[in-house]
Amino acid sequence: MLEPLLVVILLLLMIFSGAPIFLALGASGLLGFFMERGSLGFFFAGSSFFGQLNSFELIALPLFILMGNFLTATPVGTSLYHAASVWLRWLRGGLAISTVGAGTVFGAVSGVSVAGVAAVGSIAVPEMLNRGYSRGIAAGSVASAGALAMLIPPSVPFIIYGAVSGVSVGDLFIGGIVPGLALAAALSAYIWLRCTLNPSEAPSDKGEGTSWTEKFKALGNVWHALLLVAMVLGSIYSGFATPSEAAGFGAFGAFLIAAVVFRSLDWKKTLKILSDSVRVSGTILLIIGCARIFGDYLNLMRVPQTLSDALVGMNLPGWSILVVIMIGLVLLGMLVDAVSLIVVTTPILLPLITALGYDPLWFGIVLVMNLEIAVVTPPVGLNLYALRGVAPMLQVDEIIKAVIPFVAVQFAMLMLFVLFPGLSLWLPGLF
Repeated sequence: MLEPLLVVILLLLMIFSGAPIFLALGASGLLGFFMERGSLGFFFAGSSFFGQLNSFELIALPLFILMGNFLTATPVGTSLYHAASVWLRWLRGGLAISTVGAGTVFGAVSGVSVAGVAAVGSIAVPEMLNRGYSRGIAAGSVASAGALAMLIPPSVPFIIYGAVSGVSVGDLFIGGIVPGLALAAALSAYIWLRCTLNPSEAPSDKGEGTSWTEKFKALGNVWHALLLVAMVLGSIYSGFATPSEAAGFGAFGAFLIAAVVFRSLDWKKTLKILSDSVRVSGTILLIIGCARIFGDYLNLMRVPQTLSDALVGMNLPGWSILVVIMIGLVLLGMLVDAVSLIVVTTPILLPLITALGYDPLWFGIVLVMNLEIAVVTPPVGLNLYALRGVAPMLQVDEIIKAVIPFVAVQFAMLMLFVLFPGLSLWLPGLF
């Protein structure tokens, strides 16, 4: 096992030296193949790379990114936040809870965490601060709400996990609904309890009142986006369309909403959206392909199977191994971005998970729940820096301090779904 150890050490050294993650994965995997198979290893590496990308499921990835980018160019994020705040104004901490609600819905619109923070945070943070909300509540609610986009379908991380693991993306989308809504409810409950116990953090809006006319008018500004999401997800869940086909419909529908309904596109904006989508999609696909080289080398050397047999042979309770794995993933998530974490850890951990008798579908769901924590924890928590970009009145250090209690809530919900797998599997079982 000396050769695989050298390959893993090379991977870690390249990552921590600042090398691009795709280069670290591809170079270390290629070195491993060369040491094991000589020049024939280059053929194996090429087959792994192109074999991974030759997947119909992966077509959904750039299309959902394009869908989200088109909708981000519209006032949908602002309208969603306004609608949620109008309906939830009567609650203590209602604006912060509205942020969670808007983040949940926008997650279904974009599927990209950072987009949710940018779209909702630019409006929510100034509004909460102007109304006397504490800076901790404002920053923590926006950063954690943006993370919900990773779990609420259509979710880009689910597409990546499905491509790497072979699990149905449609089943992953269905499985993400209950954990996503449960996490949104838990964050809202925490905000309400915190603001109720300490009213100075969120002044009451109960005296303002809101007419039913205003409430339904607010919903009227977001109906087209909600209808698009319902049609995209409905076509997947009903079996009428595959995720890739539904993604194509969603991207075209988002273009029509941006171009026709809001008239927010011109040639310059459209070309920028297309180029940004190609750049992000190409980066992710490059990482996925190179990760397959690294993963296939590990499988060739039976590293995942060896680790799995060793841990299973220790006769430890399955739940204890799972808790250790989840804590390890949280720590890795502080250092490695979400895409890289999925493509690197899945080939290693999935054989162990299945050997312990757990469902790969369930593991994909809790893995993405884990990644939700990763995007709001330093130093690689992208949501923290995205929030700083759209809310410059907040400093990075106070944002980090603000998200700590919200991360604790997310971790508690993660452990709930880790210890009780049936909570996330009962809905997919109905379809």
